[in-house]
Amino acid sequence: MSKRWTYQVIEVKPGLMGGLKREDLQNELNRLGAQGWELVSTIVPAPMAAVQMVFKKEA
Repeated sequence: MSKRWTYQVIEVKPGLMGGLKREDLQNELNRLGAQGWELVSTIVPAPMAAVQMVFKKEA
């Protein structure tokens, strides 16, 4: 039987003063990881555009 996945996309918007702090981003990634989410892709559509982070976990 093949696995089934659930996906979630998070947007990280750039800020005028350097955007999201590294520690805050790490805390959010750890929180999602504890819930079973795995980061599978990061999409940067253009400079200064919101970064899209794609996560998956087994359904």
